[in-house]
Amino acid sequence: MRIETIMRALGDPTRLRIMRLLSAMELAVGELAQVLGQSQPRVSRHVGILCDAGLAERHREGSWVFLRSAIGEARQDPVGAAVARLLATAEAEDPGFAALCQDDRHQLAVIRAARQRSAEAYFARHAEEWDELRQLHSPDSLVEERLLTLLASEPLGAMLDIGTGTGRMAELFAEQADRMVALDKSLDMLRVARAKLQRLPADTVELVQGDFAALPFPAQSFDTVLLHQVLHFAPDPSAALTEAARVTRPGGRIAIVDFAAHEHDELRERHAHARLGFTDGAMATLLGEAGFDAAPPVALDGGELVVKIWLGQRRGAAVPAGRKASGNGGADNRYA
Repeated sequence: MRIETIMRALGDPTRLRIMRLLSAMELAVGELAQVLGQSQPRVSRHVGILCDAGLAERHREGSWVFLRSAIGEARQDPVGAAVARLLATAEAEDPGFAALCQDDRHQLAVIRAARQRSAEAYFARHAEEWDELRQLHSPDSLVEERLLTLLASEPLGAMLDIGTGTGRMAELFAEQADRMVALDKSLDMLRVARAKLQRLPADTVELVQGDFAALPFPAQSFDTVLLHQVLHFAPDPSAALTEAARVTRPGGRIAIVDFAAHEHDELRERHAHARLGFTDGAMATLLGEAGFDAAPPVALDGGELVVKIWLGQRRGAAVPAGRKASGNGGADNRYA
């Protein structure tokens, strides 16, 4: 019986502490070991028991393994939600357990600070090149304001931010989406995004390592898909949009923010741009071939490089409103 497995998994003080920590934020196994003051192999054994019981789930980023809670109200799992409430009640009503949890959460400040230092060091190494590029195009605030307005016409539902980079788009839309998943291929960028997003509630954004050419999600998983300043890195934009279409539900939307066609050839060498922007005709063709009906593009002037927003709607009958990305609210191990 599942409930018996869950109760056995919770029958250890360290595992109870781990579950309360994961309710606060996603943590690497090494970070958990640091907070708990235990060896990494020992913590890994506890983590294995929690994962086997369906209380936590792993996902790998390079050589690091991160843990997130697999229970809670957002998961649409009554048993898991009840367990989460039980643990929260135990912390509120049991002074001894509450003291342990409070001490553990104080240690999370050390983890957050370390992540922030790592992100700042990465930005420092690349600040000059990013500032150079930013000076060429429309102000970020203008782009964000217009994108928010355009996507506000319909519920976001389950949203995927492909190539999340610093996590800014995930941060911008997290409160409006039913579920937010932020994907990036770069481990460095995922660590930057994790530092930016770590102040949000633990179940607000899922960070996933993956490639836009082979998204690690089942078909028709998302209602809204966003590619913000990403498509110009794709050697084959058609393949990237076909893959984006695969994970978009019928009736779902795609938003592409990128540069209009330009002649700044130096961006190929200095910033690894595979494409020097896109014409409206080329983008309409790419969206159409991928299975989207394209809307009129929106141009945002304000720099040598014109930023454009292209929207498209996935062909097919729309999924009824309120339907989630998966029957268990995402509490499976497809990202492991």
